[in-house]
Amino acid sequence: MKYLIKAKIEIDGVVDKNDVIGALFGQTEGLLSPDLDLRELQDKGRIGRIAVDLKPQNGKIKGEIKIPSNLDKAETALIAALIETVDKVGPYNAKVQVTRIVDLRIEKLKKAVERAKELLKTWQSAEAPDVKDLLKEIQSSLKPAEIIEYGPEKLPAGSEIEKSDTLIIVEGRADVLNLLRYGYNNAIALEGAKGTIPESVKQLASKKQKVIAFTDGDHAGELILRTLLNNVKIDLVAKTPQGKEVEDLTGKEIEMALQNAVPPQQFLSELEKREEKEEVTQKELEKKEEKLAPQITVTEEQQKPSMPLSIEIPENVMKDMNELKGTLEAILYDDNWNVVARVPVRDLYDTLSKLEANKVKTAVFDGIITQRLIDIASQKNVSYLIGARIGNVLKRDEKVVLLSMYDLLS
Repeated sequence: MKYLIKAKIEIDGVVDKNDVIGALFGQTEGLLSPDLDLRELQDKGRIGRIAVDLKPQNGKIKGEIKIPSNLDKAETALIAALIETVDKVGPYNAKVQVTRIVDLRIEKLKKAVERAKELLKTWQSAEAPDVKDLLKEIQSSLKPAEIIEYGPEKLPAGSEIEKSDTLIIVEGRADVLNLLRYGYNNAIALEGAKGTIPESVKQLASKKQKVIAFTDGDHAGELILRTLLNNVKIDLVAKTPQGKEVEDLTGKEIEMALQNAVPPQQFLSELEKREEKEEVTQKELEKKEEKLAPQITVTEEQQKPSMPLSIEIPENVMKDMNELKGTLEAILYDDNWNVVARVPVRDLYDTLSKLEANKVKTAVFDGIITQRLIDIASQKNVSYLIGARIGNVLKRDEKVVLLSMYDLLS
């Protein structure tokens, strides 16, 4: 395809994607010659698959339409103007406005130029040795690394941790030694902490302008990061490359890891997205198995009693809950169990963020109950989160009750 038509759409009611696509085909049919009919153009491959992305907002729908085109510029512009004539979707008034026509060939060229810059930069850096690394290696051979014991816990640390404005928190003594080897004298290890964060680290971190949590990129490192983020003021999160540990990194790898450190919220968001993606993959595998009942892994957290005796779920909601299995969708209900919205699980957080507080009483969805969802539910006064299962939740809110959909159905 050569071009991409982008348009925004606003609808005075709740509809789905098929309604919008049907309106585009139906209301433009016969306006031009048969050669420029949308359905005919799509059948001949001159118009690509129409993509529609919709989001509910206060009982209405807003979204975006994307139409790939292999026509010439004039014909593409005519098709773009044609879809703006659509004024109804189902029984509701609608407004379509083209925002941009993108020349995909220029976009591809831009990407190619950017990629060429990256390749050239990588090529040049690989050609010459890193002078800084060579100098640090020479200096480290002349002067032994200085490591001290800090606080009553006698934690391994670099000699500059109290003087430096920046503090690097690592896992073990070997990590501190490796950082010292390359000139980083402001690191402290959690070694010997036995699952808790030493008070010395908390107090030291509270005095620093910048605190970086630097851990291995494995599951154990992620668990340590979660504990740190809940107990210590952390400004940035740094992780090692896949398959490596802090104690094994070269000077350049340490420098790159620290330069690529991200804020804690970005780290948690990326972690939750990965967990949700893994959940989707798991559900796809489960769908392929010819079993009548889903296989549920019940965690210790789920086994604890959490359902209040006062909640009464209507039969129609239980039916909706049963039909949600395997759909990766969510249904939001108000105080009277009326449906407020139905959205994909991937859009649940954004939908709750945009709704007014007290608008939703209960969210039932075929997905994992994550810390991120609990936090937004608390902000919006959502009383019940009913999901396929409860994920690795670090901080609960007594105002939000967590329930397993499969437990209720069983």
